[in-house]
Amino acid sequence: MNDRQAAAGQERSEPGMESAQDTIARIFGDSQHSLGAEMAETSSRYERLRSIPVPKPSATRYIAVANQKGGVGKTSTTVNLAAALAQGGAHVLVIDMDPQGNASTALGAPHDSGQSSVYDVLEGRSTIQDTKVPCPDFETLQIVPSSINLSGAELEVADLAKRTELLHNAVEAFMRDTNEQFDYVLVDCPPSLGLLVINAMCAVTEVLVPIQAEYYALEGLGQLINTIELVQEHYNPILLVSTMVVTMFDRRTLLSREVYDEVKKHYPNIVLDTTIPRTVKISEAPSFGKSVIAYDPRGIGAVAYVEAALEIARRSPSVLTAIAQKRRKH
Repeated sequence: MNDRQAAAGQERSEPGMESAQDTIARIFGDSQHSLGAEMAETSSRYERLRSIPVPKPSATRYIAVANQKGGVGKTSTTVNLAAALAQGGAHVLVIDMDPQGNASTALGAPHDSGQSSVYDVLEGRSTIQDTKVPCPDFETLQIVPSSINLSGAELEVADLAKRTELLHNAVEAFMRDTNEQFDYVLVDCPPSLGLLVINAMCAVTEVLVPIQAEYYALEGLGQLINTIELVQEHYNPILLVSTMVVTMFDRRTLLSREVYDEVKKHYPNIVLDTTIPRTVKISEAPSFGKSVIAYDPRGIGAVAYVEAALEIARRSPSVLTAIAQKRRKH
């Protein structure tokens, strides 16, 4: 019996035997808002996701994960979507453009000051091919790590003629010369609207915006959209805001639902149906050098990110079509 058959057997259960969900509900209670109900629902979602294939895009998707506001789950979203997509069979490259290097930490990539990093790539001392390292948890996931040295890069390259195209040129050269086929390139941006973020937006065709389920997060969204529009106008006309995802969502509170509804009302076609819950496991995983997908794969945080990754993957045809249309116009 394979794993899926065993899982199906657990779901159906033999006469006289409880399913896992029934056992959890019996122990913890079966109220809609009880811990038992939540655990049973998460377990059911996890088992269901195991049997659903994750479609691959017909062409590489280049996505910057950006929000100038800190603490909105930007890096968590980058690393866990990357891990979820890789777990589903996609080949993924993560470029850590945040000097804090948190994405590198979460994916188990060494990034001390002596390590070759994206800083060396931007300054022309190294290439992405020579700098990228594998993620120990997923064989189809690789990382271009960051380092604290990147914090000085904006000043060092500020006077260069093509300072906004440094990452774009490096990515283009790598994708042209590599024998590997990547389905996704995800760029984790710093929480700012400076030169590093503009470099990231010039190197990609899509922006994914994580939005914390708080009203303060909504206030900065307009500023971010304005910045993206400026990049579209002056540097990268095919750039598309393809995805928004609401993070740190607490379904027990009216506030979370109101924030989600407000964002969905203004951006109905790009906000994911999946929300990312506020859970300690997502925050805890990087301290072990892991994504939550590897650290707590059956937990509610991992399940939510796998669902979000599946939703993003399923939208690939329409997103790639929209990008192709913008490219033809320009």
